[in-house]
Amino acid sequence: MPAEITIRSDMYCQAEPKEFKEIIQSNIIQQTAFWARVKKQQGIEPYAFSFKAKELNNQQPTSQQTIYDDILILLQYIDHEHCIAYVPYGPENEPSEEKRGKMLEELSEIIRPHLPKKCLLIRYDLPWENPWSREEDYFDEYNNWTGPPSVHSQEMRLNFDTQKWNLYKTPSDVLPTNTIFLNLENESEQLLGNMKPKTRYNIRLSQRRGVNVKTYSMDYLDEWYKLYRETSVRNGITLHHKKYFETVLQTRTDDLNSPADVRLLMADYNNEYLAAMFLIISKKRGTYLYGASSDKHRNLMATYALQWEAIKQSKQAGCTEYDLFGSAPNPYTSHPMHGLYRFKSGFGGKMFHRMGCWDYPFDLKNTNYCVPVK
Repeated sequence: MPAEITIRSDMYCQAEPKEFKEIIQSNIIQQTAFWARVKKQQGIEPYAFSFKAKELNNQQPTSQQTIYDDILILLQYIDHEHCIAYVPYGPENEPSEEKRGKMLEELSEIIRPHLPKKCLLIRYDLPWENPWSREEDYFDEYNNWTGPPSVHSQEMRLNFDTQKWNLYKTPSDVLPTNTIFLNLENESEQLLGNMKPKTRYNIRLSQRRGVNVKTYSMDYLDEWYKLYRETSVRNGITLHHKKYFETVLQTRTDDLNSPADVRLLMADYNNEYLAAMFLIISKKRGTYLYGASSDKHRNLMATYALQWEAIKQSKQAGCTEYDLFGSAPNPYTSHPMHGLYRFKSGFGGKMFHRMGCWDYPFDLKNTNYCVPVK
């Protein structure tokens, strides 16, 4: 078991606990007070911390900047006494690359005394850009990213300047590591112009053929769930209970520092629902969080009309970006998410590759890196 780091007042990173309701606003929905309350209502205990990290300016070594941020941690028990502390897409704000590991190490040790004694590890689902996605050697001749190097190389890089060399890449990730962001600061015509011709054509075809997309109330959750269940069976994905989505739609936000605007959008044709999604607006980002579609009338391209409406609503709400949330990292047909890549890349956004899940174990002997996270 790695020895604990001595906490000093002059450490690079400092943190203290706070009420989850006080979590500051974030573009990342999974790092909001809204998400903390959703998870609490689903039986997962939220912990919140505010932290700061002192960041030296590389161009001006005598000057110093400070990163201020909040972090949401979800405590999940894997048996009657052991738990893990999961950080969904956090921390949001990142230091310079050479300080990433140092910040995570110190943050983990500061948070450690506030967690249950038999907490096995902190699992960071890092939203930070994968450093190898900025290096030419990791792209093929067609400018497609081929992925990061070996786990050993990744761990060598992140553990740079740490005291204990205790950050480990997990074998699998929880939240999507690859996504596509649209810049909503562009005008609607420019957004359409940036799309692939087939995507733009399908949006207009769907409109011409009478597919209507609008926002629906909680009363239509059963219709959503029918589509969602059909999609889950078709694609072999985890089927959440309907209560899960009720919680997302009904969670109270009026007393939270970082609320969210949750909208259920559905596309119908002659009173038959063909596609649906949850659009969640947080700060300046709209996120396509859950989606479903029917096998019927696929020639009407309802999913294209649905996404275009979500993009327009996000823009109208003042968002500057739209997250299509999950894709293959490249167009290789061998990837299981190739279909999502083909669909989502058509909207003309920019691919973003996150770092994925990293563990900071407190006790290596009792750590199981296949621990599931919900």
